Amino acid sequence: MYDDILLPVAPGGEANDAIPHAASLAERYDATVHVVSAVDTITRTLRGPQAGALAERVESAAEARVETVTAELEAAGVDVVGDIRQGPPVDVIENAIADAGADIVLMPSHTRTGIRRVLLGSVTEKVVRVSPVPVVTVPMANRESESDGA
Repeated sequence: MYDDILLPVAPGGEANDAIPHAASLAERYDATVHVVSAVDTITRTLRGPQAGALAERVESAAEARVETVTAELEAAGVDVVGDIRQGPPVDVIENAIADAGADIVLMPSHTRTGIRRVLLGSVTEKVVRVSPVPVVTVPMANRESESDGA
């Protein structure tokens, strides 16, 4: 049913509760997980000495995140491919679906509400609207609440 699973990860992100779901589906269906991270090219169009440094930091963070996630999945015995792509996240994910021949996309959802959702938007929500394949959204654990209670 699922031969290729797309797992987008954010540059510099520390947690992604969709990772165990991707590993479980990959194991069940003997599928390949395609881990992709988008480096938004807007930072490359900015001017000034800080812009170049920011772009390099974002790209390094994306590379590190993809390496970490692919290593985690490999350790679980999953066939995995990692990729860093330039561009707006929604466009990168939409293109990665086609390029990988993905049968399903697994993405975290931060479940933002109110003004935070209006201002920040949701890459996951946008991908759900444009994806030609099913998108499984995995709610992220509320890490702020967990740390407040600790």
